[in-house]
Amino acid sequence: MRLKSLMLGACSLIAMAGFAQAETLTIATVNNGDMVRMQKLADDFKAKNPDIDLQWVVLEENVLRQRVTTDIATKGGQYDIMTIGTYEVPIWAKQGWLLPLDKLTADQSYDVDDLLPPIRSGLTYEDKLYAAPFYGESSFVMYRKDLFEQAGLTMPDAPTWDFVGEAARKLTDKSKEMYGICLRGKAGWGENMALLTAMSNSFGARWFDESWKPQFDQPEWKETLEYYVNLMKEAGPPGASSNGFNENLALFQTGKCAMWIDATVAASFVSDPKESQVADKVAFALAPDKGLGKRGNWLWAWTLAIPAGSQKTEAAEKFINWATSKDYLNLVASKDGWLNVPPGTRTSLYENQEYLKVAPFAKMTLDSINSADPTKPTVKPVPYVGVQFVAIPEFQGLGTAVGQQFSAALAGQVSVDQALQNAQQLSEREMMKGGYIK
Repeated sequence: MRLKSLMLGACSLIAMAGFAQAETLTIATVNNGDMVRMQKLADDFKAKNPDIDLQWVVLEENVLRQRVTTDIATKGGQYDIMTIGTYEVPIWAKQGWLLPLDKLTADQSYDVDDLLPPIRSGLTYEDKLYAAPFYGESSFVMYRKDLFEQAGLTMPDAPTWDFVGEAARKLTDKSKEMYGICLRGKAGWGENMALLTAMSNSFGARWFDESWKPQFDQPEWKETLEYYVNLMKEAGPPGASSNGFNENLALFQTGKCAMWIDATVAASFVSDPKESQVADKVAFALAPDKGLGKRGNWLWAWTLAIPAGSQKTEAAEKFINWATSKDYLNLVASKDGWLNVPPGTRTSLYENQEYLKVAPFAKMTLDSINSADPTKPTVKPVPYVGVQFVAIPEFQGLGTAVGQQFSAALAGQVSVDQALQNAQQLSEREMMKGGYIK
């Protein structure tokens, strides 16, 4: 009996030791559709890694950015894996806030060379990869081909802003809740300012001149903001100043928008008959231009990265490998079809005939990603890198502050001129504080 009880005690100690070794990874991510799907499919990861538990913190985009930035800057250590973007990765890597993904890049089965060059380049600092792309995107026009046909309009593959404006007004019937265009209006450096900064590039505007002097007092910005505010008042939905990516996605999927200019990643959601009431009526065109040599398309990747303070780096790398690998794309395809795999990260996806068969937007997505040039984002020269953002640490706060001014102009709380004047003053103050200008 004594021997039996000793053996039982030893077994339970071993079991407890095994249990104690189970690690819990806390993952902060955004509430976009692809990440929600990742969470649902995480049982596959758990089955392969029974010693790793996952705790999810899923947040709205602006809230996520705020929380992870505060946590990493204060070394809070709340998260083992963070969902961050192309803006943060090189800045945070330079600060020593992120760990390089050396094991991932050394893993031949992961095939780091398959990552699309523009996406990989944006996540690299001093020749090391600091974040793995979960999905990559540019932006383009999604539109209702049935409504265009009924109105006798033909959308060019490469439209101008003038054409988009005329078509949007013609296609608007507010009495039937049909709006010619839906665009982001919710304030945030990665919300309305992603759209407006990329749009302003095509109008010939820039955030700063070569001496870092803010440019909101220049005519190109006035033309951009007037065009946007007037178009949205005449052809946009009510309450547009509260609408970000997810709100506009819902409007488009329920048949309320004739056009939507936003992230290429939305293409699969609007084309999926399970999610979209207009799935069979959608077509795509490149982001518009003003004939100045730049289109209003951006470049972005939502990525998974490990904060430098994490004590669970090995487990975190395993999860990141799982979520951003070719096998994960195959897993999504097996569960939800090729249409729904996270796009914009791997060359092999754009060579996969199964994907190309169901994704009529694939070539345009790839062309949009490849044509966005973060090193030469504007018509006139600039001292910064970044298409829909300026890659300096101050931009996160400054971009949101300017976004609030432009959202207020859209809501009719201030005039376009006043919003631009406020943006100029805010920017000058921030650039002086940062030592960029005197």
